[in-house]
Amino acid sequence: MYSKIMVPVDLAHLDALERSLQVAADMARHYDAEVCYVSVTANTPGPVARTPAEYEQKLAAFAAEQARRHGQPASSRVLVSHDPTADLEQILVKTADEIGADLVLMATHLPHKVDAIMPSHGDKVAKHSDVSVFLVRPPHNS
Repeated sequence: MYSKIMVPVDLAHLDALERSLQVAADMARHYDAEVCYVSVTANTPGPVARTPAEYEQKLAAFAAEQARRHGQPASSRVLVSHDPTADLEQILVKTADEIGADLVLMATHLPHKVDAIMPSHGDKVAKHSDVSVFLVRPPHNS
């Protein structure tokens, strides 16, 4: 059913992604699919890396570790934006198409009243993508 699963990640917040990473690994194993870890970063130094090239190396190492740990093929792609927060949804939708993903699996937060005014990233990706989008919420006690 799925052959390539795109998983957006932020290396600065991997602890918050633990559940979605496990779901992605489980689905990849079930469908014998490749997982492509995608991250959007700025040209400026950040908490994870000083340059996009350094960030790319760290994401590639993360993808290789996930592949080793879960036994599924994995790849990575870093995308650079002047304003990652503002451009995130557009970049993710475009990248899913470019890499041939047939599923986007991403972490999300529990719904809040403010979502009516400012929808979550996952909501926006789902509205504008031609592929299935699977949103993984944190456990209820988080």
